[in-house]
Amino acid sequence: MATKSVRVTVTGAAGQIGYALLFRIAAGEMFGPDTAVNLRLLELPAALGALEGVRMELDDCAFPLLESITPTSDTNVAFEGTDWALLVGAVPRKAGMERADLLNVNGGIFTAQGKAIGQNASRGCRVLVVGNPCNTNALICQKASGLPATQIFAMTMLDQNRAVTQLAQKSGTAVRDVKHLAIWGNHSPTMFADYLHATIKGRPVTDVISDGAWLEGAFLSTVQQRGAAVIKARGASSAASAANAVVKTVRELVAVTPAGDCFSVAVPSSGQYGVPAGLVFGYPVRSDGTGYQIVDGLQHATFARSKLEVTINELVGEREAVKHLLG
Repeated sequence: MATKSVRVTVTGAAGQIGYALLFRIAAGEMFGPDTAVNLRLLELPAALGALEGVRMELDDCAFPLLESITPTSDTNVAFEGTDWALLVGAVPRKAGMERADLLNVNGGIFTAQGKAIGQNASRGCRVLVVGNPCNTNALICQKASGLPATQIFAMTMLDQNRAVTQLAQKSGTAVRDVKHLAIWGNHSPTMFADYLHATIKGRPVTDVISDGAWLEGAFLSTVQQRGAAVIKARGASSAASAANAVVKTVRELVAVTPAGDCFSVAVPSSGQYGVPAGLVFGYPVRSDGTGYQIVDGLQHATFARSKLEVTINELVGEREAVKHLLG
């Protein structure tokens, strides 16, 4: 029986990721079996018909934990009193579009949504940005919303899951045997999947997998390019695995991280590990259920540091491209 409730806003709710995500939230996978869920579903006016079909399906599932569903195209309604804003909807990159163009198009969307969150959401509202380029979209949203930086996140969990699976398959182990794998930097092909601090069955990855060329080459490139590979294989983006990563990210943030473990999420930097303050940067973090701490004290040798510099520089460039939106 539910003993508490949560209000959750999902943008782009009738899209592929939204469709894969909503039923899992309503089933209790994100917040647990003791938390009732009230969904606010935001879509463009043209997609409200499809959203109504999604609402009907949610009704037809008769989820015991689902208390209410509010479909809308009004951002003020969507974010009114919300506790968690899952910003999934974004304009995808199209042929001939430069990254700066994509940043500016989505910048307008996330500025408007950020303002609506700041004006309507609960004081403790936490925001997870999924729509790409999610790191810089999160930065824009945070500035527009006025929310504390500690309440803004961008998703790198999909990269973590991809990396964990690659290491497990290479070593002939189960994914549950791979621990401490973190994603550093941008959710883009420049991100760094840090196998150097990860373990497999309690042993350093480099002790279990002796193929250093594979770790520095094929492993990293496979994780970095996995999204493109999925699109090429199935003709559409990785919606189900992205939705799974959304569920896992929020679940990790609202739970207590087991001692010695960590998980991946992008958060506004305060200068940790030489990352310029303010950049929304992927780090290994630990949660106490209400707040988080970036894992400190990790050492990066020359190879890892070179990878971090690349992703830092990309995010600095992205911030420069949208500085007119940051106030």
